[in-house]
Amino acid sequence: MYTRMLVPLDGSKTAEKALPYARALARALKLPVELLAVVDIAELAAHLSAANARHMDAMVESELKNRAEYLSGILKTFEDASVICSVDRGLADEVIVARASAEKETLITMATHGRSGLNRWLLGSVAEKVLRTTVNPLLLVRAGDQAESVGYASLKSIVVPLDGSELAEGALPAATELAKKLDLEITLLRCYELPASAYYGTEDYLPSYEELKQRIKEEAVNYLDGKLAALKAKGLEKVSSTVIEGPAAREIIEYARARSGTLIAMCTHGRSGVRRWVLGSVTEKVVRHCGDPVLVISAKPDSETPQRASVARLGAEVSGAMRYTID
Repeated sequence: MYTRMLVPLDGSKTAEKALPYARALARALKLPVELLAVVDIAELAAHLSAANARHMDAMVESELKNRAEYLSGILKTFEDASVICSVDRGLADEVIVARASAEKETLITMATHGRSGLNRWLLGSVAEKVLRTTVNPLLLVRAGDQAESVGYASLKSIVVPLDGSELAEGALPAATELAKKLDLEITLLRCYELPASAYYGTEDYLPSYEELKQRIKEEAVNYLDGKLAALKAKGLEKVSSTVIEGPAAREIIEYARARSGTLIAMCTHGRSGVRRWVLGSVTEKVVRHCGDPVLVISAKPDSETPQRASVARLGAEVSGAMRYTID
């Protein structure tokens, strides 16, 4: 499981929307926390006129001091947790990724967007760069208008979207551990749909769309039943599964939105083809548009294994129908 938590902050109230989840997980998992602020010297310089360039060193020192004082104030909002504060110089995403990579079980927790300016990052851009480059687990909290920055977040369940690939299943170990430690319910979610190309028949053959969809649904149900049995064998009792027809990203978001206290756990990428999504694309869409927190697990290239089918092939027409990639 995780050994520590890294919480990047830029001084904005928007970035602080990740703090309730950071506090809750740090307390429940007994994680030491590092609060991190980054002073981007290039950004500071961009806001200086040529006449004031000689004051650059003084401005950098002032920013370093201000960030340290700011983090010290945030530190006091954590109860029963070991918290340290760090202020560094450089590009925010690079510093975050480098700081986390020193320990592979570091959980990065941050908001998905903020405001640009002299004293803050454009967190939407930073979060996306971290998402695409880090190999550490990443908890992303979309900072909506209704999100709180005080107190402790309350989680009730974890939704794990699965597409039939081993890469997507890479989110299951983390979800299982969190469910055990936080007493959460796990719901395995699989979405399916026929691609547009499936609706173009030929002069000699016109497929039965309802039959194709029914067979796809049955395959998905059987696949999830096997995963549920494996989770129950590990001692988990509060587990369930759901199969939904529709575009993956949209259905994942809508499913979580209808249930308060939901955490979505999924991998960063997969491979296109029969019975699987392009998970990188799906994950980015979920992160960008979902109002619920998303735990992103990096599917490392060196650990990829050949994809295996969860059931016997259903025939050429079904294989074609089950290619439901999202770009």
